[in-house]
Amino acid sequence: MRVILDNLGLIGEGLRTTLIIALLAYAGALVVGTIMAVFRVGPIPPLRALGAAWVAVSCNIPTLCLMILAAFAAPRAGVPINLFGAAVLAIVFSASGFVCEAVRSGINSVPRGQIEAARALGMRFGGIIGQVVLPQALARVIQPLVNILISCLIGSSLTAAIGVRELTSVTQQLNLEYAEAVVCFLVSGLIYLALAFAATRVGHALERRLEATRGVSA
Repeated sequence: MRVILDNLGLIGEGLRTTLIIALLAYAGALVVGTIMAVFRVGPIPPLRALGAAWVAVSCNIPTLCLMILAAFAAPRAGVPINLFGAAVLAIVFSASGFVCEAVRSGINSVPRGQIEAARALGMRFGGIIGQVVLPQALARVIQPLVNILISCLIGSSLTAAIGVRELTSVTQQLNLEYAEAVVCFLVSGLIYLALAFAATRVGHALERRLEATRGVSA
């Protein structure tokens, strides 16, 4: 365990980078995925087609391939982007497809009568989606969205392949220096496990709070 104790600062820096990548990517995926979900249920055929195509592409290309393309192909095409940005954008694109499908399932679970009532009151599509449908839809899919957050955390480990110094990259470096693969990767794996467990607990707590709120309002 000396390899860990002697390098806590380095591991902490890697963990910090991992969290920044995962949280930025998750926030971006939530925004983009929700927009695509609205497109998919909207009344405009070209936007529905765009949403369907977005999901088909983003959910079926490995995240590592996306990272490599963003990091190395984009600059060759004249699009300047650093490795950190490439990592975040790749995870955003990959996760947004799954967010889209999760949010779309939540939208489809909202009672049709509420939508018809909103239309009868003269609300436009944007108002119905933003004020009536999305708040309920997001509340119904908290756990799937938490699972996507965990996927972003785990997916951030792939950024080591393009040279971003996050937790997995630091773990690989320590293993090369100390030849302690078991200890290094065991500790790294436990850190990822702890992060996933914490995210799951927060998701459960949020679900219980929303259920209690709905119970009181009912």
